[in-house]
Amino acid sequence: MSLAIPATRTGSWTTEAGFGVYVHIPFCTHRCHYCDFNTYEGQEALHDAYVDALVDGIMGTPGERPATSVFFGGGTPTLLRPEQLGRILRAVEATSGIAPAAEITVEANPETVDERIFEGLLAAGFNRVSLGVQSLVPKVLVGLGRTHSAERALDAIAAARRAGVSDVNADLIYGSPWETDDDWIFSLQGVIDAAPDHVSAYALTVEEGTPLATLVTTGRVPDVDPDLQAARHSIASELLGAAGYERYEVSNWAMPGRASAHNVLYWCAGDYLGFGAGAHGHLDGRRYWTTRLPRDFIEAVRTGSSTTAGEEVLTRDTRAGEALMLGLRLTSGVDLSAYAVRFGSDALERRAAALRDLESAGLIESVAERVHMTPRGTLLGNEVGSSLL
Repeated sequence: MSLAIPATRTGSWTTEAGFGVYVHIPFCTHRCHYCDFNTYEGQEALHDAYVDALVDGIMGTPGERPATSVFFGGGTPTLLRPEQLGRILRAVEATSGIAPAAEITVEANPETVDERIFEGLLAAGFNRVSLGVQSLVPKVLVGLGRTHSAERALDAIAAARRAGVSDVNADLIYGSPWETDDDWIFSLQGVIDAAPDHVSAYALTVEEGTPLATLVTTGRVPDVDPDLQAARHSIASELLGAAGYERYEVSNWAMPGRASAHNVLYWCAGDYLGFGAGAHGHLDGRRYWTTRLPRDFIEAVRTGSSTTAGEEVLTRDTRAGEALMLGLRLTSGVDLSAYAVRFGSDALERRAAALRDLESAGLIESVAERVHMTPRGTLLGNEVGSSLL
């Protein structure tokens, strides 16, 4: 008898998205030109102390319900040894618990992994790997500030398979000033040929304070072109769709049953704990974020101080607006009846006029109690979402 695939693995919107744990590893060997994440170069001397602090901090946190998904992000988590990552994962399991068949993901950059590392990650308890490929074109990799070659990225996917990793994601970035249509098609086709289970393809954004932003504001590199990026998104949908990948969210495609449970939890406005320097979490309408600097995080744990740097308590209506905005990013759309049960029929009524306007503009459509974005709406997702807050 076959078991039903959970909604989170099909990529469908659900009111039962589970419970997540996010662990942030803020270390990198090199900060990419476009990156505005909380990451730091050249802090190898802090690795051991940071792992100790993470473990102590997790063990000192009251347990919630068992995690249905755990995600180690960064930074580059695989700069830590598999046994260090496993030690942190065991702390999560000891504190909150990890549900049977939970999705347990670790991000990795291609230059930091090989078959032996993947075997160590599997032994530590991870069952999903997300590889930062970004491009398979040398000039694009250089422009983005990546330090691996295209060959190393493809070798990493192959090494993961040889080690026995059965759930592999490849991250790509499109729409950079260094990339042509043919370059994008080449990268997509190369990744498709490598056959990961999941592909995330993100439009390049120019974030304030990054080296890329400096290049753009000083005129040395042209800004990104939204129309060009929309065309690249369409190319991705066509090629990935033809290869059997289903787009379940604006920027995410997966083989059937291989959507990321952790991604879907975010898009369904679920609850999750955040651990580590600069991590974010959300519990029952309380959003919080932690101390950003690794040294400060380590010291706070050592002295028994709070690692929380800030928080906000969301009103019920704010939560309702955010949940609708996030849910519409999923191709499945939002079940309005279930949404009204979760957030109250008044929350839906307050947004009825905005929903009608969006439908009249051809940005969303309703089918059998579900509302979802049209192809045009998908390309204008930020505008659609902001009108519902």
